[in-house]
Amino acid sequence: MTERMTGAQALVRALEHVGVDTVFGIPGGAILPAYDPLYDSTKVRHVLVRHEQGAGHAAEGYAQATGKVGVCMATSGPGATNLVTPIADAYMDSVPIVAITGQVASAAIGTDAFQEADISGITMPITKHNFLITDPGEIARTIMEAFHIASTGRPGPVLVDISKDALQSETTFSWPPTMQLPGYRPVTRPHSKQIREAAKLIAESRRPVLYVGGGVHKAGAAPELFQLAELTNIPVVTTLMARGTFPDSHPQHMGMPGMHGSVSAVAALQQSDLIVGLGVRFDDRVTGQLSSFAPRAKIVHADIDPAEISKNRHADVPIVGDCKEVIGDLVAAIEASGQKGDYTAWWTTLNGYKETYPLGYETYEDGSLAPQYVMERLSAIAGPETYYVAGVGQHQMWASQFIGYEKPGTFINSGGLGTMGFAVPAAMGAKMGRPDSTVWAIDGDGCFQMTNQELATCALEGVPVKIAVINNGNLGMVRQWQTLFYDERYSNTDLQTTRRIPDFVKLAEAYGCVGLRCERPEDVDAVIKKAMEINDVPVVVDFVVHQDAMVWPMVAAGTSNDDIKIARDMAPNWENEDE
Repeated sequence: MTERMTGAQALVRALEHVGVDTVFGIPGGAILPAYDPLYDSTKVRHVLVRHEQGAGHAAEGYAQATGKVGVCMATSGPGATNLVTPIADAYMDSVPIVAITGQVASAAIGTDAFQEADISGITMPITKHNFLITDPGEIARTIMEAFHIASTGRPGPVLVDISKDALQSETTFSWPPTMQLPGYRPVTRPHSKQIREAAKLIAESRRPVLYVGGGVHKAGAAPELFQLAELTNIPVVTTLMARGTFPDSHPQHMGMPGMHGSVSAVAALQQSDLIVGLGVRFDDRVTGQLSSFAPRAKIVHADIDPAEISKNRHADVPIVGDCKEVIGDLVAAIEASGQKGDYTAWWTTLNGYKETYPLGYETYEDGSLAPQYVMERLSAIAGPETYYVAGVGQHQMWASQFIGYEKPGTFINSGGLGTMGFAVPAAMGAKMGRPDSTVWAIDGDGCFQMTNQELATCALEGVPVKIAVINNGNLGMVRQWQTLFYDERYSNTDLQTTRRIPDFVKLAEAYGCVGLRCERPEDVDAVIKKAMEINDVPVVVDFVVHQDAMVWPMVAAGTSNDDIKIARDMAPNWENEDE
């Protein structure tokens, strides 16, 4: 059945057909025609954010919590350019979002018209694909294609830029349209020969590791991973983007690898003879100095994106495919071969590291609050069913280290781009996607001040997120680097000097939220429990922590993982010899 309608009506109708229930955005001149039919939609809820960056991060949080495509909308020019950061963030972390932007009228494109920006050109390096539509007849098909591209293969952001005249002009609408994507054919099924080669290497290895990244969670492959791990008895490490994909409590879990990873996880990779990389990209934060990373290891690298394989580290067995398919086939191949490796000595070594170098932290004689203690108690009280959404910096690392993750997708954060200001709007999006779940945003006082205006959105829209502000009065991670590498010359990292500006409790109350403060360890449990009991409005808890709390362990940027430090001037007793 076909109907006559405007391009704007076709846009809203197409969004309804692809299953969109929530759009985060701000109207403006070029996109305004789309907001008129959106007013009448009974299927699509529009959330009026306070900044377009908030719209983008909210779409990311929604997508990561639900597995669906997140949607954000903005007008032309500055509205669109304010989406650049969340689009880049989604690109780095493989988050499926569709960003819809208005553009000046097609006749004015290229004339430097009011609020004109070439957002397609600007975002070309940071989107999976983007579209510029000037013909209203292309709107329905393009929306279907955009959602297909964003959600299949390696997920990622897609931009749809629509000229104002295309939104205003009439067109014929029919559904479903026929997609025209002749060059887009993501490979999901792995090659059987490569699977057999990987199974052979696993059987022959003596020190293997399953190096698990965000691609495993994106593929919904946590059950297959669990089966593979228990079948083979191979140690597992989970990256920042994969926390929870394999349960922290499982005895085979060695922790998170990388710059601030556990000693046992870093040791497992560094001393391995085989790394089975699943949905990972051998990121610099994991490998440290690439030339010295896992020098004796052969590499099996499985990823749905062929561009990632051998990009940073040569793969001895490259496997292109969806991790759910890859791991499932690997399990079948290992079971069929009947061959399993003997890892007794390997487990003795790694369990020794795990017992000797557990994650720990400093407590303070003056009664100051240790941020790591806050994380431990939050984990214990809120529990593993909670979604934890972190900003970027020290608090992000403490959240990754001291909260126990048992379920896939329960830790949402900005990994690749490292975007300050991510937590509050992303937590809002996650809560809207999972309204029956508890959502805690874990933010720093620096991050919080970048996007806390979205508390107004949360309060007005009835989104009762809970915000833990880890307030050390500083840009903490930068200060840590200044402590370690810049002779304690604290240039422009002190956020508060001697005064509490702003007062986060008063700020929360001004935004229609409940504001709480905690400054001493003995009050932590009571404050968290009080926050947990408030479920009708957002809650902001100002945890005032010691300004010199540090994130350990640490591998300094550009150095070898062999140089890991467990505290300042302290290194583990590291085993490097060949066997």
